[in-house]
Amino acid sequence: MNKKIQLWFMLVLPMLIFGLPSCTTTQKEQERPKRPNILFIMSDDHAYQAISAYSDKLIQTPNIDRIAREGILFTNACVTNSICAPSRATILTGKHTHINGKIDNRMPFDTTQITFPQLFQNAGYETAMFGKLHFGNNPKGVDDFMILPGQGSYINPRFISPNGDTIITGYVTDVITDLTIDWLDKKRNPEKPFLMMYLHKAPHRAWWPSPEKFKAFSKKTFPEPESLFDDYQNRGAAAKTARMSILDQMLSYDNKVLPGALEDLGITDNDPRNVRLFNKLDFSRINEEQKLLYQPILDSITQDFKKRWPGMTREDKMRWQYQRYMQDYLACISSVDDNVGRVLDYLKESGLEKNTMVVYTSDQGFYLGEHGWFDKRFIYDESFKTPLLIRWPNEIHPGITNDEMVQNLDFAQTFLEAAQIDAPADMQGESLMPLLKGDVSKWDREAVYYHFYEYPELDHSVKRHYGIVTKEYKLIHFYYDIDEWELYDRKKDPQEMKNVYNDPAYAEIVAKLHDELVALRKKYKDSPELDKKFIDMYRNKN
Repeated sequence: MNKKIQLWFMLVLPMLIFGLPSCTTTQKEQERPKRPNILFIMSDDHAYQAISAYSDKLIQTPNIDRIAREGILFTNACVTNSICAPSRATILTGKHTHINGKIDNRMPFDTTQITFPQLFQNAGYETAMFGKLHFGNNPKGVDDFMILPGQGSYINPRFISPNGDTIITGYVTDVITDLTIDWLDKKRNPEKPFLMMYLHKAPHRAWWPSPEKFKAFSKKTFPEPESLFDDYQNRGAAAKTARMSILDQMLSYDNKVLPGALEDLGITDNDPRNVRLFNKLDFSRINEEQKLLYQPILDSITQDFKKRWPGMTREDKMRWQYQRYMQDYLACISSVDDNVGRVLDYLKESGLEKNTMVVYTSDQGFYLGEHGWFDKRFIYDESFKTPLLIRWPNEIHPGITNDEMVQNLDFAQTFLEAAQIDAPADMQGESLMPLLKGDVSKWDREAVYYHFYEYPELDHSVKRHYGIVTKEYKLIHFYYDIDEWELYDRKKDPQEMKNVYNDPAYAEIVAKLHDELVALRKKYKDSPELDKKFIDMYRNKN
C-alpha cells in the first residue's frame, strides 16, 4: 500500500469513526462568551443633580460622565427605600427591605438571605469589597475586604479586614481607591474573573473634603435651586413637618464652624452633637501636618460666620448655609470623580477595560437645597431617584440614554445574568440586560414600588409612607400617625410642588393607581399586616 494512503488510514480514519470530542469541546469553550469582570462603584448620598452627565449646573464630573459617554445613562433609576443600610441590603439581596429585614438603619439584616456576591463566589469569581458597607463587619461571599466600621471617618479612617482592624493615614476617598487598585493590580488571581465592590463613604454627611478641595471649593459660589424657599403649600403634613431644613436642622458642625467659636457673640452651640461629632469623627482625627492645612480654612469660615451672622435675616442665613453646604458636598464629589478616573485609567492601562462591566451608582438620591432640604428619605424625586451609569465594552452601545423605571432592586439579577449565573427564584427584581442591549421591547415594567419606614426619628423625621411611581405619576400614602394621600403629575409638575390627589380632573388616575398599588404590594409580598408588625417592632426597640 502507498505509504501516504497508509498514513491517512492510521491518522484520519479513527477520527472519522470515533469523532473529535476533545477538539469539539475546545471549540465550544472558545465560542462561549467570556464571563465579564464586574466593577461596582457606589457612593453614599450622591445626588444625580451633582453629576454633569445629568446636569452641569453645579459641578463637572468628567470621569463619572465618561462611563455614560462610553455606555448607558439611566434617567429614571430609583430606589425602593431611600436610606443607606436598607438600600445596600436591597442591592445585595435583590429583595425589598420588608423581605430582607433591613427596613431601616436600626433593624437587623436577615443573615439567612443569600447575597449576590455569594453566588458569584460559588460560581468561581474572585470577590472583593473595599470601602463603606454600613451594616455588618463580615460581608458574605467576599474573599477579601477592608470596610469602614459603621459610617466610618473621612480623615485617617479605620478599616475592618479579615486580619483585624487598621488605621490608614490619608483622605478616605483616596485611601479606598488605593486599596482597590492595589487589589486589582497585585492581589487578585488573574486566572479568575472578578467582582469588585468599590464603595465610597463620600459624599455622606458631614461632607469633609480633602484639604486641597476644601481650600478651592470654600471660595466658590453655587446657583440656588428654585425651591430653596419652599413654603410647602399644596402639600400635606409630611412635607411641612420633615426635619431636614438647611436653615434649622443643620448643625454648626455641618458648616465647619468650630465648637465654642461663637461664644463671644453670645451664640452657644447647645446641641451636644456639635462637640461629639467634632471629637468622635473627623476633625479630631487629624495629625499635626494635616491640621496645618485644614486650620486656616476653618478659621476663615468661622470669621466669615461671625462677621455676617448677627445682622443677617433668616433668608440671608439660609443662603449662607446653603453655600457652605454646597461647597463641602461638591468638594467631596470632586474627589470621588478624580478617584473614579484613577480606577478607569488603571483598567485601560492594564487591559482589563475590554472585559469589565463598570457600574456607577449611589445608595440613593439626596436633596441639594430643593424644598429647603438636605438629606433623603422621601419618595419625592431628589431622594427617590439615584444615578445609574453602566459601561460594558462591546455589549452596550456607547452614549445610550434610557428613561425606563429601573431600581436598585434590579442590580443583583443584572450582574448575575451578565456573569451567566442563575438567579434565585425569590429575587424580586428584573435583569436590566434587555435595556443594556438596547431592546426596550423586552422590558415591560410600567411602575415601581417604594416603602420608607424610619419614623419617628429625632433627626429628619420623615413620616412613614409607601407608593407607586410611573413615568407620568406618583401616588403616595403617608401613614402611622397620619392618613394622607398625595398624587403628583411628574410631567406637568416635575418639582412636585402641588398635590393633585383631590383634584377632580385626576379622579380616574387616582382610582387606577390605587388598584395598581394594591397589586404591587401583593406582588412584592407587602401588606397592612407587615406595616403593623414593623411599627410594633420599632416601638418595642425604642
